[in-house]
Amino acid sequence: MSTPPSGTAHPGRADDLDDLSEWMSRPASPESDAEMRRARAIGRAVARIFWSVVLSALAAGTGYTIWALSAPVPEPTIEAVAPAVDPATPAEFAVPTEGSSILSLRGGSEFLGPDAAGEGMLVESGSGEQRPMASITKLITALVILEAYPLEGLDDPGPTLTFSETDHDLYDAYYVQGATVAAMPAGSQMTLRGALATMLIPSASNYAEAVSTWAFGSQWAFRDAARAWLEARGLADTVLVEPTGLDPRNVSTPSDLMALARIAAEHPVIARISATPAVSFPGTGTVYTTNTLLGQNGITGLKTGNLGPGTFGLVYTATLEIAPDVTLDVTGVRLGAQTRDSLHTDVLRLLDSVEAGFHSVPLAQEGQRVGTVSTPWGATAEVVIAEDAEVFTWSDTPIDARMESVPLDAPRDGATVGVITWTAGPETVSASVVVRGDVEPPSAWWRLTHPAELG
Repeated sequence: MSTPPSGTAHPGRADDLDDLSEWMSRPASPESDAEMRRARAIGRAVARIFWSVVLSALAAGTGYTIWALSAPVPEPTIEAVAPAVDPATPAEFAVPTEGSSILSLRGGSEFLGPDAAGEGMLVESGSGEQRPMASITKLITALVILEAYPLEGLDDPGPTLTFSETDHDLYDAYYVQGATVAAMPAGSQMTLRGALATMLIPSASNYAEAVSTWAFGSQWAFRDAARAWLEARGLADTVLVEPTGLDPRNVSTPSDLMALARIAAEHPVIARISATPAVSFPGTGTVYTTNTLLGQNGITGLKTGNLGPGTFGLVYTATLEIAPDVTLDVTGVRLGAQTRDSLHTDVLRLLDSVEAGFHSVPLAQEGQRVGTVSTPWGATAEVVIAEDAEVFTWSDTPIDARMESVPLDAPRDGATVGVITWTAGPETVSASVVVRGDVEPPSAWWRLTHPAELG
C-alpha cells in the first residue's frame, strides 16, 4: 500500500472542517437555544446542590468537633479499700506467781465493759484461802472505833484521850515483841484523830490496844464489837481476836479484804489518814508511814502488814490517769508475799500492766496506698491516705474500718476521694483519702473517636 506524497492534504479532513464551519455559521434555531438554556439551568442547580452538600458536611463536621472537644468526659473510676489493721496485743496482767492477789478496776467502762461501771472488773490470782492479816487488822480496829466515836468531818479532832501508866507500859510490852510502837508518856494527851493516825500511819501496835480499850472499856468488849461489825458487813471469812494483827489467828481472805478496803477508802477520815506519808505530834515526834508505795504508780493509801517471810501483805487504793478523760479507780489486795521488796515489785508490776493494756494502735501512715483512680482513656493515679492515723483503745478491742466516698470534681493531685473511719470501743478516728499525682486529661483524638462515652 502506497502512502500519499509528502505535503499532500488528506481529502477527508478538509471535508470535516468544511462541515463544522458551515454548522457554526448556520443561524441558531429557537429549539436549540431553549435546550441550551435548560442545560445551563440544570448545571447551575446541580452545582448548588453539590456545594450545599459540601458546605453542610463541613458545617456538621465543625459542630461535632467543637462538641467533642468540649463535652464532659466520664467520671473516673475509684477503687479503694480501707487497709487491714493488725490485731492489737491483748492485755496481759502481771499477776503474782506466789500468794494471792485481787485487783478491782472501776471507771473506763466504755473501754473495759459494764463490769467496770459496777463492782469493778476483777483481776485475781492465787487461792482465796484465809491468810494472816497482820497489821491490816488495824484498819478494822480504826473503823470499829470510829463507828462508836464518829468524827464530824476531816477537821474534827474528836475527843481527847489521856494516857495512863497502864497505857505507857504497852510501849515496852509491844517493843519486846518486835512490833512497831510510838511514844505514849503517862499523863500525855492526844485527840482521837491523832491517836488513830499514830495507829495507822506508822502502825503503832501500842496505840491500837490503848485506843480500842479506851473506846470499849476492855479488850473483851472491843472483840465483841469488832465481831459484830464484821458480821453486819458480811465479812464472814474474817476473824479478829485482838486489835493489832500480831496474832496469826487474825485472818481473812482476799475477797473479804477487798470489801474491807472499799469500806475504808469510802470513809473520809480513814482515807485521809491512810494517804498521809508522815505526821508529827508533841508526844511522839514525827512518824512515817509503813506504806512506802504511797505516790508510786498512782497509789493513794491504805495499809501494810506482815508477820515475817511469806506473810507480807498490802491493801491499797490507786488512781490511774489513763488518758485526759479516762481515770481508773483501783482497789487491790496482795497477800502472802515473801519479802517487802517482792511485795512492792508485785504491786507495781501489776499496776504497770493495767496501764500497758491501754495503748495506741497504728492504723495508717501518710502516703499509704489504698487504691487507684482510672479513666476510660487510660490515665491512672494512686489513691493514698493523707495523714497518719492511730486509735487509743484497751487490750485487743476489735477495730472496725469503714470507707466512704465523696464526689470527685476533678482527678487532680491532692483531690479528696473519700474518708476512712476507724472505730474501737468509744474511740473514733478518721483520715482523708486523696489522689496522688495528676490524672492526664483525654486527648483530642480520644474525644473525637469516642462520642458514645462523652456526656
